[in-house]
Amino acid sequence: MNPDIAPQTFVRWLRSAAPYIHAHRNRTFVVSFGGEALTDGRFAELVHDFALLHSLGVGLVLVHGTRPQVERRLRSRGAELRYHQGLRITDATGLECVQEAAGAVRVEIEALLSMGAANSPMAGARIRVASGNFVVAKPLGVRDGVDFGYTGEVRRVDAGAMRRLLDEGSVVLVSPLGYSPTGEIFNLSAEEVATAVAGALGADKLLLLMEQPCAGPDGRMIHQITVQEAERLLERGGPAEPGVAAHLAAALKACRSGVARAHLLDRHIDGALLLELFTRDGVGTLVSANPFEELRPARINDVVGILDLIRPLEQTGALVNRSRERLETEIEDYVVIERDGLIVGCAALHPFPAESVGEFACLALHPEYRGESRGERLLEFIEQRARKLGLARLFALTTQAMQWFRERGFEPASLTDLPAQRRASYSPERNSQVLIKTIRPCEVPRKS
Repeated sequence: MNPDIAPQTFVRWLRSAAPYIHAHRNRTFVVSFGGEALTDGRFAELVHDFALLHSLGVGLVLVHGTRPQVERRLRSRGAELRYHQGLRITDATGLECVQEAAGAVRVEIEALLSMGAANSPMAGARIRVASGNFVVAKPLGVRDGVDFGYTGEVRRVDAGAMRRLLDEGSVVLVSPLGYSPTGEIFNLSAEEVATAVAGALGADKLLLLMEQPCAGPDGRMIHQITVQEAERLLERGGPAEPGVAAHLAAALKACRSGVARAHLLDRHIDGALLLELFTRDGVGTLVSANPFEELRPARINDVVGILDLIRPLEQTGALVNRSRERLETEIEDYVVIERDGLIVGCAALHPFPAESVGEFACLALHPEYRGESRGERLLEFIEQRARKLGLARLFALTTQAMQWFRERGFEPASLTDLPAQRRASYSPERNSQVLIKTIRPCEVPRKS
């Protein structure tokens, strides 16, 4: 073991990764990376991560780019580098360079995936790589008055052939080349190929390795974004970097074609694939149809998650003990924050409609997620629910969070301010402090 890693740290990490190891087994992931990944001397480490994913039962389709390799060949021939709308204009000389580059890159990747030295991470891997004419293409033609020559676009993907190879345990390697029924060869965008392949296969994930992180117009990293939010961002001009915008558009298209999740990753982060796939928060940008983190009403199958969340707080006396049976009975009173399957926050509203008051109870947040205003979001949700029920006030009983409630509009009160039913169940031994907040009723629009 690496002496820099404490044994217990390794054990905790492996245990936390176990749910993802189970979840990813027998899944299909499409991974796209540019030709730049092969040029900086660290590509072997990325290949080791591919091998690890394969060993864990992930079905891998790798789609590689060739841009720097093609440009190097064009310059050596004194040819002009011509682009329009971010796409290469491919003449006969350019097509020769594309074919040479794609062949060289494919062989290099196959060689690295074939390694099995005893003292390397590839020891015993025995990975079989399969490639072929999986992509049917057509010419891009003339656009904006520009003839793109042998630059094409995807017409169809032979998903059946790929699926058979994956079922046999092969890693499928796809080059950015397409073939027409008449035998012509076309230069394609690697991002477009990866998106088309992921959609045709119904892949569980599309992972796009990029040259920089996905940041918004304000320069801040985007950690997760829904399909609708991504559409709006691209309509407003998208990320400042054109390459990032193209990858975000590809991720959006993949999700629209049925891929459950797409991930944009900065390939310069060592182990970015593993960190994204086997840790809850990852290191990249998640694009999905549904929010990665959702605040919603609790359901009966959330009871175990709520119990796991509140038990440590009950042990310290911050919360009163609640049995599983009580939670199941009162589950409709609860709201939760779910983050990728983990309950990271909860709260409850126990209404006393006769007195027009409700109890804001069982506020709990996971220790690793006690930031980003999650407590405030739970309180706001509870207040909205209370208004809909016609309640005028909220009260809370607390032993350790008095200041938090005061900062959010709750004022000290006494036992006599509680509903009679709640006074009867008050525990003098806990000596909880009583706080009350007046809430504004829902506004009813006037009739015109």
